[in-house]
Amino acid sequence: MNAKRALSRYALLALLAGFSTLILVGCNTGSAEWDGQMPPPQVSAAEVVVREVNNWDQFSGRVESPETVEIRPRVNGYIEEVRFVEGREVSKGDVLFVIDQRPYKAALAQAQAELERAKAQAELARSEIERARKLLEGRAISQEEHDEAIAADAQADANVGVAQAAVELARLDLEFTEVRAPISGLAGRAMVTAGNLVSSGQTVLTTVVSVDPVFVYFQADEQVFLGSADLARRGGENLVNIGLADESDFPHQGVLDFVDNQVDPETGTIRARAVVSNQDRRFTPGLFARVRLQSSASHSAMLVDERAVLTDQDRRYVYVLGEGETAQRRDVQLGKTVDGLRIVTSGLEAGDRVIVHGVQKIFFPGMPVQANQIAMGEGPANAAPGHAPGP
Repeated sequence: MNAKRALSRYALLALLAGFSTLILVGCNTGSAEWDGQMPPPQVSAAEVVVREVNNWDQFSGRVESPETVEIRPRVNGYIEEVRFVEGREVSKGDVLFVIDQRPYKAALAQAQAELERAKAQAELARSEIERARKLLEGRAISQEEHDEAIAADAQADANVGVAQAAVELARLDLEFTEVRAPISGLAGRAMVTAGNLVSSGQTVLTTVVSVDPVFVYFQADEQVFLGSADLARRGGENLVNIGLADESDFPHQGVLDFVDNQVDPETGTIRARAVVSNQDRRFTPGLFARVRLQSSASHSAMLVDERAVLTDQDRRYVYVLGEGETAQRRDVQLGKTVDGLRIVTSGLEAGDRVIVHGVQKIFFPGMPVQANQIAMGEGPANAAPGHAPGP
């Protein structure tokens, strides 16, 4: 038993000695000096891009239709026919529903008959005036009887006017039995089908929403609002790019056409609206949309690939090629992303070559590297060091 315990202690001491050796070896290999025995690692470097850029701010928004109409009947009656396809586009003036027209045709015929009778009475009244004038000249009737004939003629003319208005009203009621689309757009489902009784101005038959163009509403913060207002005062156009949930970019372009008249003091935001063309019918009212708004005029900026940026606690830095093809660390301040590249507001200068690919092979600042030249934003180069990759 004692022999086994002694053997176990020996094995444990040997194992600890092995770990100590590995730790020492690891510490020695972590030295910040290049021993020159291994070739420098190959990396890809690109020159800082300097060009004019626009500042963009991103928001979340909702697609809304400029026009939304609830279709209601203007006369009472039973639905006789539904003439549109639910969920399809309709044009302004298309007949959507037909209400039973028979009682309205009869009412129109009755009104027209009353008009003809009123016209006949008016003609008779005019004849009576002429007769009364002649009798008055011959002193066959009194002045009072002559005046009554004139009044009867005026009354007859008024009756003709009333009858004509009744005909127009009956004709309108008959016309309203065909419920037409007041705008062009996308029709919803039929809320009422054939055979159902509908009431004038009460029953909702369906809805129609316009589809081209569409509005995109979003909430912008105060800084963006002030920047956009300054851009507008300088004569610039507030461009807006739109992306839908299934799109990674912002392929749709619109224009900011409305900003509300006050900032919400509780949220510090203001409601804004963009107008976007919808000829390809990509937008449907109610969809979520990502909005990118230009918030200032164009300016010169330096840009680097996002893959070149490293993080050291709360600091961001990149490696640039220094003298003797060595990797030199530069702490940088970053701005927004533009076309897949990151704006660098400080820390770099025009002409600096930034290591984009292979940064994980650099263990310490000043480490020698073999750099392949690429364009900013390209993938790793396989060409010989110092030369751009072939096509």
